Amino acid sequence: MHRYDDQTAELASAVIAYAQERLRLDPAPLDAPLSPAELAARAGETVTPDGLGGAEALRLFDEVLARACISTDHPRYLSFIPAAPTRAAVLFDLVVGASSIYGGSWLEGAGAVYAENQALRWLADLAGLPRSAGGVFVPGGTVGNLSALVAARHTARARRSARAAEAADSTSVPPARWSFVCGEEAHSSLAEAARVMDVDVVVAPSGTSGRFTGAALAAAFDGLTGDQRAGVFAVVATAGSTQFGLVDDLRGLAEAAGERGLWLHVDGAYGLAAIAAPSARARFDGLELADSLIVDPHKWLFAPFDACALIYRDPVLARAAHTQQAGYLDVLGSGDWNPSDFAVGLSRRARGLPFWFSLAVHGTRAYAEAVESALRTTAACVDQIRARPCLELVGAPELSVVVFRRLGWTPAQYHAWSDRLLRDGLAFVTPTVHDGETLARFAIVSPRTTPKDTELILDTMLADPGPVT
Repeated sequence: MHRYDDQTAELASAVIAYAQERLRLDPAPLDAPLSPAELAARAGETVTPDGLGGAEALRLFDEVLARACISTDHPRYLSFIPAAPTRAAVLFDLVVGASSIYGGSWLEGAGAVYAENQALRWLADLAGLPRSAGGVFVPGGTVGNLSALVAARHTARARRSARAAEAADSTSVPPARWSFVCGEEAHSSLAEAARVMDVDVVVAPSGTSGRFTGAALAAAFDGLTGDQRAGVFAVVATAGSTQFGLVDDLRGLAEAAGERGLWLHVDGAYGLAAIAAPSARARFDGLELADSLIVDPHKWLFAPFDACALIYRDPVLARAAHTQQAGYLDVLGSGDWNPSDFAVGLSRRARGLPFWFSLAVHGTRAYAEAVESALRTTAACVDQIRARPCLELVGAPELSVVVFRRLGWTPAQYHAWSDRLLRDGLAFVTPTVHDGETLARFAIVSPRTTPKDTELILDTMLADPGPVT
């Protein structure tokens, strides 16, 4: 099973041929999901005592399984937050898999870790963080946010203990509950992080703008009881909300958090990619004051799934929170850059390498232009919506998410329209719900999504299909 023989060579050729053909598709078909019953009928039992053989397993994937998955890199995939990996990044993902690199320690993966750190350095420089900043690539924003918050709470505990020791206060006790503060538009992963950590979430009102501000943080924090204030260990700002693409008041939040001795974490899983675009960088004023941040290259920085860049202003604090202790780990140098020291988890794939390779191949200027392209398409889409009397924007887009309504439509009509687009292979656009109202939403990240694509989709909304039951 582990030998490289003639059968393995044939399978390697077939897999490479499949990958080449998939990369040539321009665009790849959208495809669509199948029900469990449909997949069972078409695929049958795939794990058997004697195996299917390489050719049959690959055929089954190509002709059945892959075609029951929606192509997230299609230029008219505008739901959720799409992906748009470069060809270079996708190809290097094959190399990473074939190389069997362990990316958790410098000892075992020094070259890979060095390359990942170069990519992290570019992001840290764009954010304005000091040269000492650094971090790790983790599977996604949920793990990135959780890891940053674990480091923030560990730091708060350590500082509280240090203050108690300096004051020789043996009666000092920890707060009844730890908590962090975020805005109303914060990502759902923060609630998940709070459940995992068993901490509370203080949600500050975002007002009509939808943005979490320094003033809102001050009011929410100062309105807590003394014991509650003692348990607040972090503030989480959003830089590009998933629903509307809004960027919180980063400078105001940084100043209010600093005055209250709170760690500022910036969740920029989707939106922080826009710091690569000169035209959008001013929207992130104050980012340089963050204690930690995340951005997902598999979203708007053209890497394949999955990769979230987690960066700390002071990685020493993260190392203190996350380094695992065991006799067999003592061989790892404490002065080395071991990625597993900076996030939840020990074993890790060198998932930042495809992003690094694409950056190395194309250069950072190409990345800036690719992000600018999505912003230009967004602006064109806004003009297209405004030019159609039956459509209405729901707020002006701040980055590349466009939310709008089709006047007169019911929720059922939005869903029927969405289903029809996917069934026809034209586009994948799912409705969203805001304040109880069903709306249409485009998330534009691919430089291959053009104004012609958005116009084509919008034109399908012009003819009212009538009531849908």
